[in-house]
Formats: sequence, C-alpha cells, structure tokens
Amino acid sequence: MTDSASGRPGGRDPDALIARAGLHGDPNRDQHFLVDDRVLDRVPGYLPADADTSHVLEIGAGTGALTDRLLAVADRVTAVERDPRLAAFLREEFAAAIEEGRLRLVEGDALEVDFPDDATASVSNLPYGVSSEVTFRLLPIGIPLVLMFQREFAERMAAEPNTPEYGRLSVTAGHYADVSVVETVPKEAFDPAPAVESALVRAVPRAPEYAVPDDEFFLRFVTAVFTQRRKTMRNAVRNTAHISGLAEPDAVVAAADEDLMGARAGELAPAQFAELASLAWDVGAPEAEP
Repeated sequence: MTDSASGRPGGRDPDALIARAGLHGDPNRDQHFLVDDRVLDRVPGYLPADADTSHVLEIGAGTGALTDRLLAVADRVTAVERDPRLAAFLREEFAAAIEEGRLRLVEGDALEVDFPDDATASVSNLPYGVSSEVTFRLLPIGIPLVLMFQREFAERMAAEPNTPEYGRLSVTAGHYADVSVVETVPKEAFDPAPAVESALVRAVPRAPEYAVPDDEFFLRFVTAVFTQRRKTMRNAVRNTAHISGLAEPDAVVAAADEDLMGARAGELAPAQFAELASLAWDVGAPEAEP
C-alpha cells in the first residue's frame, strides 16, 4: 500500500503514521495501534451492506490508520482521541479533511465527551480498559457498530444460552442488537502487541423480540441474578434484591413459574429473563432509584 500525507483517504500506511507521529503505543495507557493493513482495510466492510455511512463515529483514533479507511467510505467522520499528543498529530496529519469538514476531531475521554446526535454508525478499535462502558454508551443509540474487543469479551457479547461464555453481557448486548463475532485478530496485528487475541464484533440494532416494562430495571435485574449464576433463580432473586432494587423478592419467587425458579441464570434465554423481569416489576415493587 502506498502512503500519502496529502489527505487522500485510504492511502496511509499504519507504520508510516506511527513514524510520522513519533509516538509509540503505551500499554499502560491502553494504546495498542492496529497496524495490519489487511485487517484495517477489511474493518469498514463489516458494516451491514445497507448501513448509512453519512456520519461515522470512531472511538480511540490513535495515529489515524482506521480513521483514514473510514474517510474512504464515509461522508463525515467524528474521531474521539483522549491523548493530547495523538490529537495534535491527527490535527496535522488530517488537516485537509478537517478543513473540508469531512473530519471532526474530539479531544477527550470517550466516557465523558458528547457523542454526535446524528452519527449513523460507529467503527472503532476500542481502548480495551473502557470497552464495556463505551459499548453500553453506544448500543442504546441504535446505530450499526463494528468494534474491536479482547476476544474473550467479544465471545461473551455474542454467546448463546447454555454455553460457558453466556452471561449478563450476552443478554444486555442482545437486548439492543444482533451481535456476532466477524473476525478474530492475532496479537501480531497490533503495535505494541497486547497480551491476548482480539476480535471484531458487529452489532446490528433491532428491537428485542420481547417486551419489558422498563429497560433500566430489566438490565439491572439481569445484572443482579448473574452475580449468582451458580445459584438457582429462586435463590438468586432473593439474594440480589439489594442490586435489582426489588422490595418484595419473595413475592416474585412465589408468583413465578416453578421451572424458571429452578433454573440457573445461564440456562435462561433473554425472553425468559424478560418474563421474570416483567413479573418482578408487577409483584416485587421495584424501589425507586435514590
């Protein structure tokens, strides 16, 4: 691949970007730059074929290798980068795209900055230390996502019931989207190499196939019972009322289907969690948030 600093998207070599930046990734700052150009070239293509790419949001732009590929397929890109040194480099490297209004650079923490209201998709090599928190800021927005995670995290996001990986993350991510692992990525694709393999996840937004009385309570209820995933639901509901906020957990156990109460959290499908959460909302009198 030829490299260009002229502003032409899709032509920048990731190693040359690092050299021009004069900065190496720092694992202590959660910086692992994706440098395999074959992987980089594939990443935007994992968006759904009908995805709206008029405004793509990138979290953790680094030295801009993925930013460059996104500019090749998107009308506009908003890139978030918290490291002021990298942000300064990006402003210089992508000055033409910024001047044209095709790239907006947001310097700040992805957990604190405002995401653009009109973003139509997000494609990101996420900082792994905050990947969960950032993902659950993105999922409720309801846009297609292609995100890089640690492989274990990615597999838990996409897991099915009755598998070792299935848990709170699987149910909560699946509440917002169809989630799938689309590519595993070796350590050697990054500089510096992380300690674990990575994986790209695609999340396509859709409404759940079940109804819940309150999204926040449903997700809190799921989180609560999975803290005791080895217990039966009967015990998990009773023992985690301080997390779920149930005022009357015994009333929920008494009213629920006996088979559901005898199962463990990892055996229940999302629709069954929705059934229990709805019952808990009706008879367990969830306490109001303080």
